[in-house]
Amino acid sequence: MNFNRRQVLLSTLFGAGHIGLRALATGIPASVLLNPRSVLADGPDAAACAAAAQAQYVIFCTSGNGDPINSSVPGTYDDPLIVHSSDPTMAPTSLTIQGQTFQAAAPWATLPQSVLDRTCFWHLMTNTPVHPKEPDVLKLMEATAADEMLPSILGRQLAPCLGTIQSQPISVGASSPSEALSYGVQALPIIPATALKATLTNPAGPLTTLQPLRDQTLNALYGLYKNSASPAGRAFIDSLVTSQVQVRSIRQDLLAQLASIKDNSPASQILAAITLIQMKVTPVVAIHIPFGGDNHRDIGLAAETTQTVAGVASIASLMSQLSSAGLADQVTLVSLNVFGRTIGPGNTDGRQHNPNHQVSITIGKPFRGGVIGGVAPLAGDYGALAIDSASGKGTSSGDVSALSSLASFGQTVLSAVGGDPSQVLTGKVIPAALA
Repeated sequence: MNFNRRQVLLSTLFGAGHIGLRALATGIPASVLLNPRSVLADGPDAAACAAAAQAQYVIFCTSGNGDPINSSVPGTYDDPLIVHSSDPTMAPTSLTIQGQTFQAAAPWATLPQSVLDRTCFWHLMTNTPVHPKEPDVLKLMEATAADEMLPSILGRQLAPCLGTIQSQPISVGASSPSEALSYGVQALPIIPATALKATLTNPAGPLTTLQPLRDQTLNALYGLYKNSASPAGRAFIDSLVTSQVQVRSIRQDLLAQLASIKDNSPASQILAAITLIQMKVTPVVAIHIPFGGDNHRDIGLAAETTQTVAGVASIASLMSQLSSAGLADQVTLVSLNVFGRTIGPGNTDGRQHNPNHQVSITIGKPFRGGVIGGVAPLAGDYGALAIDSASGKGTSSGDVSALSSLASFGQTVLSAVGGDPSQVLTGKVIPAALA
């Protein structure tokens, strides 16, 4: 990567003057470094984020391919006509979520119980069979205020709560142009995991100079700190400042993590996402974990099988790494794809686009594990049922119609992770999904 590209990427990640790196090096939030006088004089603004205790980082998994994840999850094993992979590694297996027993493909049963109890499988309708409609699905099909993508709303609302360097989401895993994110109306760049590694770990890279950057930044603030700070302001800064020993540990840990990135595989994307969260760069990082892809011609559903096994293993690895990093209660995984796949009779050697049924997954502390909604025969295949918002069950008489299930999913995610569900104009929050 040449110098100019590296500088552009650093500016994208850490802002003008690398204010984000200074925040990482000192422990002082970027907002304070940008406007120190107001905070030093008055102390922290307690009203800046009313939902700080509820706020979560979000790892947002999305695919414009329309993966057949909807063929292997709980809620699709009650009807014997639904076609599943016949490979032994995908055998129907019992698993327990929050004390309830469900059937799913065997890989899902390998998730630790602590993860399953926070895992919610959502049977939704995206109402499109078209790959390029992925951006519209991320906007919840015109249900969001100002026609804004859900990851954009999440980033904008969660950044003040989490004190991140920026509110714009970062995508490290988009596999097609349709998966590129926007912030408001601004198109956002894709930053592959290998580009992140090349930028941050080169010998003259910013992570190698965190300690001197810390001292330089604190020295620059010293006069203002000494002469202008109120007692509350001084106490606030004292509670935040990172020691040189802590900075050395941060640098070593992050360099070691990034050095292990070899490619842009899901494993590398996950590592990049966790690193960006640890650096408090953004509240939302988008990744792509394949679960079968655009499998029109998939003899014996072989690709679907292989990728589902690997995909669930990637999720298990993500959750394990979050736990090891002390982030298990602070990060939520959210998935949303452009559409699902046909799952009815005749789908043994490939699946077609299904506008009526897509499965999303949420895993995190704010969610009560279980199954939201269900499926029923529709249009020669299967579609999502209406949802009873109180129980979460799929039923023809549910108060959340299949058509409004996507918007209701967005409202519920926002409510769960500390956002404002009113930013989604239709649908309703589904209490059954909340912990």
